[in-house]
Amino acid sequence: MVLDCANSSVSDFVLEDVPHLSDYIPDLPTYPDPLQDNPSYAVVKQYYVNKDDTVAQQIVVHKNSPRGIHFRRAGPAEKVYFDSEEVCACIVTCGGLCPGLNTVIREIVCGLYHMYGVHRVLGIEGGYPGFYSRNTVPLTPKVVNDIHKRGGTILGTSYGGHDTSKIVDSIQDRGINQVYILGGYGTQMEAALIFEEVRRRGLKVSVVGIPKTIDNDIPVIDKSIGFDTAVEEAQRAINSAHVEAESTENCIGVVKLMGRYSGFIAMYATLASRDVDCCLIPESHFYLEGPGGLLEFIEKRLKEQSHMVIVVAEGAGQELLSKNPTPIKRVQGDATPDQLFQDVGLWLSQKIKDHFAKRKSMTLSLKYIDPTYMIRAIPSNASDNVFCTLLAQSAVHGAMAGYTGFTVGPVNGRNCYIPFHLINEGEKNVVITDRMWARLLASTHQPSFSNTKEMVGARDEKTENQTSDS
Repeated sequence: MVLDCANSSVSDFVLEDVPHLSDYIPDLPTYPDPLQDNPSYAVVKQYYVNKDDTVAQQIVVHKNSPRGIHFRRAGPAEKVYFDSEEVCACIVTCGGLCPGLNTVIREIVCGLYHMYGVHRVLGIEGGYPGFYSRNTVPLTPKVVNDIHKRGGTILGTSYGGHDTSKIVDSIQDRGINQVYILGGYGTQMEAALIFEEVRRRGLKVSVVGIPKTIDNDIPVIDKSIGFDTAVEEAQRAINSAHVEAESTENCIGVVKLMGRYSGFIAMYATLASRDVDCCLIPESHFYLEGPGGLLEFIEKRLKEQSHMVIVVAEGAGQELLSKNPTPIKRVQGDATPDQLFQDVGLWLSQKIKDHFAKRKSMTLSLKYIDPTYMIRAIPSNASDNVFCTLLAQSAVHGAMAGYTGFTVGPVNGRNCYIPFHLINEGEKNVVITDRMWARLLASTHQPSFSNTKEMVGARDEKTENQTSDS
């Protein structure tokens, strides 16, 4: 739902609002927010978010820029649309693992229980199929008390198995009226389908998405849960590779990190480490052979310092492995495992070994490290724990206030309610014409291989033209 204010004083102000239960269920009763009687919130001067509070999508604008797109700010509302005693909430985790899942589960349960007096919360086991093929498990503050100290998810997870009709049948049969869905790109697309079916049936059910992807590739929002932890853990692998490489002459440490379609983990881990000599991501295409290629750069760096660390995101160079000149794009669809990628880390390592094997003048040592599952499976760090708490509580506030069909996430540092259709428009990518990528190039001193190839091509073409002219 997009609201465009025509008032000249708020010219070009666009509110990308989220659906509300009252949009399709008339005459819904409201109730005073229980927070007004909560002793923990007695010290807060203003604990209700003004209904007109919004957060701008673009925080940096020119003096004469239009006010642009805004989102509804997350937070507790003065009136709620659920009686606490009537609430039956459920939580489901879908897709791959990432740090912070258990923290979000814990904080949804504790937020509902301690802030709103909701005592019926169910866990759906095993992802989306759990709605119709598995029993639910009751979740209480006692059950979830220590789960944030563990990796993974206590509810289990799976890819696929999404049957919208069966899922909504289960929601209806169990009397569930708040659904909290933790998942990434595909999961949020399917959450939108659940919301549409709920609305079609006219059910009083809030459907709320919580963005979970370790790759940080969900659009609009600043970041998703687990990303900070992933970057921190990735640095351990980079440090190990650096120690190995530095200890042996002509040694290369190759570290493969997650990032099938977006290279955020590789980029941020490289910037944080400062020990990386080359970072390869899906958004920045590279080539191996010839002038200005990766192999030439590796030779140059080894001659300069006799060791080297390369970080490669798992989606980098896939067009080279598959002999397909077209970059691989995410396939629209349900939350099934992504198309199988070839192991670019092993492929690259072998290509480097083969290249130097032909050059008898230099003996090469190469250490390959793949910490993928170590990064996914660890508990969230302090930063992510705080972030997960704020995200979970914002989701609870939104559902109790009657909002539905939205994903909660930070935009310019403020949690917002974002309609599903914006989240599902496509993945977020590293912008290689942005200053953040320039900072990485300045840190590693690596060439921008695509630009290098273009420059070499232009130089060769110029030479050829000059030769033909002569």
